[in-house]
Amino acid sequence: MLLKKLDFFRLSILWYLVNGKNIDCTGRLVTPRNIKGGDIFARGSHVLPLDQLAARYGKDKESFIRRGTDLGGEPEKLGDAAIRLYPLPRIPVVVSLWLDDEEFPARADLFFDSTCDLQLPTDIVWSVALMPLLAMLSES
Repeated sequence: MLLKKLDFFRLSILWYLVNGKNIDCTGRLVTPRNIKGGDIFARGSHVLPLDQLAARYGKDKESFIRRGTDLGGEPEKLGDAAIRLYPLPRIPVVVSLWLDDEEFPARADLFFDSTCDLQLPTDIVWSVALMPLLAMLSES
């Protein structure tokens, strides 16, 4: 099971259960760089595996959507395909996919609801973002 390999996510769940706030999502999406301390998402060991996701699904939109819905996600209208996943309640993560074509290589992007940094510290936001990405990359 994927969760057994991810002790950091267990700690994130505990942090959320103790400190999570009853704040409604705004529906306004932001990139990791737009949250407090979000520059950690772009360097070192905190870089999210978006390139791997794009490589895996960049020519297969249907598999991307199917895997996301198998994980309990909801399709979104963003990019060529997108899925909204809830690794924790009130913490949606939206992953968008731009398919590979003759002009551009495949690309995956990740977005949070604008309230994510009110709910969680940045390092836990990273952990919460990593979990659905790894689940999308794992075998079903």
